[in-house]
Amino acid sequence: MSYPLESLLRPAYELRAASVSMCAAMLVLVTPDTFLLSAGLSWALGGCLLGHAIWRGRAGVRNLRYRMNLRRQWPYVAGADAIPWSQQRLFLGRGFRWDQRHTQRLHEALLPEKQSLVGAGWIGRLARRLEPAGTESSAIGGEPALHGVELDEKEIWMGVGDRVGHTLVLGTTRVGKTRLAEVLITQDIRRGEVVIVFDPKGDIELLRRIYAEAKRAGRAAEFYMFHLGHPEISARYNPVGSFSRITEVATRIAGQLPSEGQSAAFREFVWRFVNVMARALVALGRKPDYEQINRYASNVEPLLIDYYEHWLDGEAAAAGWRDEVQSMAIDKKSLDKGLQSRGVRAVTLVEYARRRKLYDPIAHALASTLNYEKSYFDKLVASLLPLMEKLTTGRTASLLSPALDDPADWRPVFDWATVINLRGIVYIGLDALSDYEVAGAVGNSMFADLTSVAGSLYKHGAGIGLPVEIPPPCIAIHADEFNELIGDEFVPLLNKAGGAGFQVTAYTQTWSDVEARIGSRAKAGQIAGNFNTLIMLRVKEIATAELLTSQLPEVRVMSTVVSSSVSDTNDPADFADFASRNEDRISVQPTPMLAPSDLVQLPKGQAFALIHGGHLYKLRMPLPDASDDPCIPRSLATIGDEVRQRYDGPWRRPRVAAPEAKGEHVV
Repeated sequence: MSYPLESLLRPAYELRAASVSMCAAMLVLVTPDTFLLSAGLSWALGGCLLGHAIWRGRAGVRNLRYRMNLRRQWPYVAGADAIPWSQQRLFLGRGFRWDQRHTQRLHEALLPEKQSLVGAGWIGRLARRLEPAGTESSAIGGEPALHGVELDEKEIWMGVGDRVGHTLVLGTTRVGKTRLAEVLITQDIRRGEVVIVFDPKGDIELLRRIYAEAKRAGRAAEFYMFHLGHPEISARYNPVGSFSRITEVATRIAGQLPSEGQSAAFREFVWRFVNVMARALVALGRKPDYEQINRYASNVEPLLIDYYEHWLDGEAAAAGWRDEVQSMAIDKKSLDKGLQSRGVRAVTLVEYARRRKLYDPIAHALASTLNYEKSYFDKLVASLLPLMEKLTTGRTASLLSPALDDPADWRPVFDWATVINLRGIVYIGLDALSDYEVAGAVGNSMFADLTSVAGSLYKHGAGIGLPVEIPPPCIAIHADEFNELIGDEFVPLLNKAGGAGFQVTAYTQTWSDVEARIGSRAKAGQIAGNFNTLIMLRVKEIATAELLTSQLPEVRVMSTVVSSSVSDTNDPADFADFASRNEDRISVQPTPMLAPSDLVQLPKGQAFALIHGGHLYKLRMPLPDASDDPCIPRSLATIGDEVRQRYDGPWRRPRVAAPEAKGEHVV
């Protein structure tokens, strides 16, 4: 018979019945003569009584275990070697699928009249007082009943194929977001995937863990570290040096400028000006970078002179142009006002091309920038110059504008196409705590560059231009504190890059952070709609919690209602003077499967996850234990020394083959 109520929060009455049956079994077996039983019957009856004792005892013990499980949860700590992984699945932790039963049990556990059964007894309270402050067992906090409503937990996995739909991880500070990232990144590295980690804060512990896992998987040779806070040991990267279309250079730079109100017009002008400079640099055989853009944004005349000389040297109709330009006499007073403030050499080259009626689109665009009076032109590009100064000042300049011809600089230079073709592992530390504007600009440029690479993979596949065919890569992007990185460049990466093998896992504290960064609630909703998997740890904002709870159905929760009534009679012929009635009624009411307040009370290291097409799971994540990990480097300097040993030499890149490991993708 099945009962509508489990009634797990009650005294373990089964243990009383089990004790009586056990005693009776012992009496029957020890003194069968007392009960006038033969030996055979005594063993048969004793066996039946013993079976009944075991049956009822198991039910009673389960009742006690359930009540103990509601009181306290021990943290789930696992070393790096103990984290399971698979080529086809992604391990999330231990837990269970949440359904109506667990909502019912949680509802009962939080009732005031049940607190005497759920709360810790006097022994537990005494132990808690004697427990050293700050121990891990008590530091997880939260409401243990959220996970204690299920005794039988198991390992929870999600298919690797589901990750292309992208994953969003939400949780307030210090509740396990970065530790969850370590668990997921560890598995991605072991599967041999391309792993790219964006860390605006520059968490050294996360960097050490990633490097340790790369060494453990035999992939240390594919590891790159880019850290704005430690440029002396960081790899170098040119955010505008790689592109499919030349217009991407201007888009990545102008995209960092404000676009509201009157700023939109200045932004469009900056876009055109940077695009002209980029086209000229590429035509001259130079790779655009921030230092060159900053230099020519302040004074475009040297670039104009270099390009005109390069163009006229290759123009058959301009043979002997150097002598003609040398002998040209120009009266500046007859020129436009904008040209009057420009240098003689630049003005002479422009006038020569105009008089000879020579045309080149890049030369014409460069010449048009001279028509602006210099002081007026400086006002038009005033919003560009501060940004470029930030990106080209101090030690950061050599990271973002690498000098490829400097033989004394051992630091490697990477680009996304190379990283993807070599199945690399890249850690990006943006040091946002020191300068969040530079961190945001570099992060957005990197996302724009990745989006461009995704477009190339869509059209041509991996390994374009290489003599051998490369299988399609899986590119795992982990963006910690991604509200610091979010921008217009991030949206197409979520919308369209899944088909190119990109799988984004984004981590942030509240969804309001994203809305504030984007400046539009509708666009923030558009971004949220691109995450098919949602993992939510403890949050403090109700609106963030509702991002999960609003997607869950309502369930029926049952409760008991005690009813008592008394009625009397005035009929003298009736033998009964009054009648009483007592009954327990079961009422059913619709209730949300989870309330936002439940997510506010989650213990550290625990989460709810919507996976497998909207199925709700309750998770306990393994908090990594690095205390005895021999692969963890002692410090950042140790990582720098090991990386330098690999790259400091005539070849600049080691030719090291990653050893084949069981179940791993061979690089």
